[in-house]
Amino acid sequence: MKISFFTGKISAPKSPLEHLFLAGDFNGWNPADKTWELIKNEVGVYVLDKQLPASIVHFKVTRGSWNTVECDAAGKAIDNRSLIIKSDTSVKLDIAGWQDNFTQPEKKHTATARVHIISENFEIPQLGRQRRVWICLPAGYDTGRKQYPVIYMHDGQNLFDEYTSGYGEWGIDELMDKIPTQQESIIVGIDHGGEYRITEYDPYSSKYGEGRGDDYVQFLIKRLKPYIDTHYRTQTDAAHTTIAGSSMGGLISMYAALKYPEVFGNAGIFSPAFWIAPQIYDQAQQAVVNKKSRFYFVCGDAESESMVADMQKMADIVKAKGIRASNAPVTVIKGASHNEKQWNGDWPGFYKWLMGF
Repeated sequence: MKISFFTGKISAPKSPLEHLFLAGDFNGWNPADKTWELIKNEVGVYVLDKQLPASIVHFKVTRGSWNTVECDAAGKAIDNRSLIIKSDTSVKLDIAGWQDNFTQPEKKHTATARVHIISENFEIPQLGRQRRVWICLPAGYDTGRKQYPVIYMHDGQNLFDEYTSGYGEWGIDELMDKIPTQQESIIVGIDHGGEYRITEYDPYSSKYGEGRGDDYVQFLIKRLKPYIDTHYRTQTDAAHTTIAGSSMGGLISMYAALKYPEVFGNAGIFSPAFWIAPQIYDQAQQAVVNKKSRFYFVCGDAESESMVADMQKMADIVKAKGIRASNAPVTVIKGASHNEKQWNGDWPGFYKWLMGF
């Protein structure tokens, strides 16, 4: 489909307007991608023509960096623009404000007292790197003797603390404050690797580089889980060990639960990026699935054209291998997009299913 982007009303920027770019899921959210630059024409309108397949795309306008991304007229961040592509169309881009025109409020730490950092530099020998690791302990952990289930989660920067998050936090600690004490779990968060995030969460090689996903999962199994089980009161068996994450984190969680069901008995698959690694379907088809394994699939119907179908396809595969429908539920949230706000809303349903209450 031919999509013609053009600018309408543009708020005056702080510095001269030299370049305008589109950054979205179609270009890895690169804020200065020359192939997605709008060019000023003879009448002063910035234009860009692109061929895109029928799909749902999300994007924002920038002047070359995330510091110069568009915002509303009061300087507040706006939701991603969303475009449903069904035929040739034109898209007018009115820009109410620019982020660098406003003084941003100082970010504050929002993690609750139950959240602790195990290490800022936890060694990952399988990757030859270090990473910050967080832990969220149940209320009353220090005064009791109870052993707890454990949930391992990716993108640790975005789980507990607004200060470290890139696009807002899940608010896992605040959500856990609402859980009955007898149903609590230990939650471990591992930071993503920034520029290495895609390849560390992808078990297969792609245009983004050599897949290091299995090395990352080996770290969880051989180094991090033994550390957690040694230093905290955990229920160590697979039935009480869960792996969960969103987007690329959903992909690597699916992989880990498929390949290592003796370690991860449950998986929370939030908005999985199966599109980047279609080999995951072959992995699922060939896997000897433990019929006691449990998978929770959830996404929004406004994330992408293929998200719901991709997720349903995976759920159908594991069910065909003997997983009961109640152990592989599929939840599709109407109107929900691909962001931490959605996953915050998805968490209570997932956790209730996981703990069976």
